[in-house]
Amino acid sequence: MILDEILANKYFEVERAMERQPLDLLKGRLHQAPPVRDFAGALRSPGMSIIAEFKRASPSRGAIRPGADPAEVVTLYAKHGAAALSVLTDQRYFQGHPEDLRSARDACDLPVLRKDFILEAYQIYESRLLGADAVLLIVRAVKPDELGELLALTAELGMTALVECHDKHEVEVAVGLDAGVIGINNRDLETFGTDLQTTLGLRRLIPDDRLVVSESGISSRRDVELLERQGVDAVLVGTTLMQSEDIGLRLRELQGL
Repeated sequence: MILDEILANKYFEVERAMERQPLDLLKGRLHQAPPVRDFAGALRSPGMSIIAEFKRASPSRGAIRPGADPAEVVTLYAKHGAAALSVLTDQRYFQGHPEDLRSARDACDLPVLRKDFILEAYQIYESRLLGADAVLLIVRAVKPDELGELLALTAELGMTALVECHDKHEVEVAVGLDAGVIGINNRDLETFGTDLQTTLGLRRLIPDDRLVVSESGISSRRDVELLERQGVDAVLVGTTLMQSEDIGLRLRELQGL
């Protein structure tokens, strides 16, 4: 399974990172991190919020926008109405880099989600030092007790956790851990197929006091309107924007502007 391969590689990457810079040294640098921007608050504005994602490639699509500059792209996102940003920092499978997040954050005032496979506390501290305002926590990637610890640490550092689910059991785990922002990934991380019905089927299981984000497979204004009618608060859109010739125009179209 591609997910198992990705997670195994990520554990290896984290081990190497800890060898280069031990956790205590990383924690000692946290005072250098910029102030946290309110990621969850950015999604509470009236209407559907769009989290615009920067990525150059993906395992399912291959190259999407090779060589893209994060500062250039997110400046367009900010100019054309994105509520928040998502930045892929995985290098092997998404052609990303942790410095992409720093560059994106420096280029505009929007809060930034670090999109990666977060498995260890070390990565949470690393994310804050990079300037992340939020991190992605994937229910399928870690055990529930480990997820709870990562969720607590994220809150302790002042960041938002976007807790990602794909099925009923994973939603129950996220709700049970009192996650405030719950993502429903329409992409099955085992097969990498997408289906918006995933969000439509799982939304009703999430209490109304949580923020709900639909991720993956959103490609048209019609998709956005469908999800909004179901009580979804925000959509995370990457490939649709990154493969567009006119990113700003595409983002406005998704907003119905």
